[in-house]
Amino acid sequence: MDGKIVILTGAGISAESGLGTFRDKDGIWTKHSIEDVATPEAFARDPARVQAFYNARRAQAAEATPNAAHVALAELQAARPDTVIVTQNVDGLHEAAGAKVIHMHGELSRALCAACRHRWDAPLEMRVGETCLLCGAPEARPDIVWFGEMPYHMEEILDHLLDADLFVAIGTSGLVYPAAGFVEEARIAGIDTVEINLEATEASALFDRTVTGPASEAVPAWVKGMLGR
Repeated sequence: MDGKIVILTGAGISAESGLGTFRDKDGIWTKHSIEDVATPEAFARDPARVQAFYNARRAQAAEATPNAAHVALAELQAARPDTVIVTQNVDGLHEAAGAKVIHMHGELSRALCAACRHRWDAPLEMRVGETCLLCGAPEARPDIVWFGEMPYHMEEILDHLLDADLFVAIGTSGLVYPAAGFVEEARIAGIDTVEINLEATEASALFDRTVTGPASEAVPAWVKGMLGR
């Protein structure tokens, strides 16, 4: 298929690199309460707990390496520059594989000032009361979109999506909005849709086609087909 491809990736694409998913039976949200570590209110109530949670995730991500799925998407983008990769993931594995991506949920490697919204590269371990490099406020936090906050780059992402010829969702449950609405937007616009996941999801019926299997196998096989190899 020719034309523009928009790809949405979720935690499932990084699972084989050793990074946890969220909503599976052994996922991150079965071990930690969202209300305790992933909301602005949690940070205001117990910043030490929140910083410790993200420090651990940042350290884990720093040790991880891209798997074959990340590499395949980078190869697809290099061969077809009209491929836009949007990720819900906050790790840097797409970039490590050589791809350019839009991070809609922020990045573990970045810090954010809650006072002035300035962003900078985060240290491996962030401390409570760490000061902003721009305004000096002691309100540095992980540059992560928490529950109750608006994902980044939504206008840009929707513009890309509505200009696409194919929308592909990889390794995402399809349950969390606004990303969960992308396939619905694509269907309304008459855009072809493909889901690639370890197994079928509650959203599978919304896609024109679903491919199941480990990301490190299913994604390279799909990319090979897209490139006619």
